[in-house]
Amino acid sequence: MTHADPDKLLLRLRDFHSDYFPLHQQRFQDLVAQGQHPKTLFIGCSDSRLVPYLLTGAGPGELFLVRNVGAFVPPYDQSHGLHGTMAAIEFAVLSLKVERIIVCGHSHCGAIRTAYEGAPDEAVALKAWLKLVDEALLPVRPSPEAMRRTEQRAVVLQLERLMDYPMVRRSVEAGHLSLHGWHYVIEDGEVHVFDAERGAFVPASQSSHSGTGPYQPYVEHDGQIISDV
Repeated sequence: MTHADPDKLLLRLRDFHSDYFPLHQQRFQDLVAQGQHPKTLFIGCSDSRLVPYLLTGAGPGELFLVRNVGAFVPPYDQSHGLHGTMAAIEFAVLSLKVERIIVCGHSHCGAIRTAYEGAPDEAVALKAWLKLVDEALLPVRPSPEAMRRTEQRAVVLQLERLMDYPMVRRSVEAGHLSLHGWHYVIEDGEVHVFDAERGAFVPASQSSHSGTGPYQPYVEHDGQIISDV
């Protein structure tokens, strides 16, 4: 970038301060004075095409956000080490006392594709991280249908891992917390929500709820159990 080129990020920062902030100043000041009280923990993939605030219509102070490659939840037993995602879940449930946790994957997920095709040798941390989705992979070539199924299976796997977090299970069983699995189909602009009773993802336009469960191991229609054991 030369000195003559506009610094686009700087211009956006200035626009926020001069245009957006004055319209919402009181909201931000209230969030400072009264603290944050989000009702939702949103665990989403880092993919730039997934924009939680657009999907949910949420504003400042409404979502506690965790973004990582693939929207994965590390096992509570620390078998994959300690991660910031674990700390965020604990903080959201124990300190913020959120009422719902959303795990949101999406179509055309680079993390899922890389899990099938392999990461570059230099990406040591990425290779280790992608092991978190091994149990959701299918013994097939990554066709569009296999990718879609794997992306959805991965969401369910993370929901099951969440139930292994003692504070999550305790809150769910007490009726204070609900879990929601989402699969965002980018090209359709629609989120498919997981229905634990049906064992399937249902388009939000056809669903009677925003996602439920699972509270038992998820059994696919082919009889295969997805379980993090």
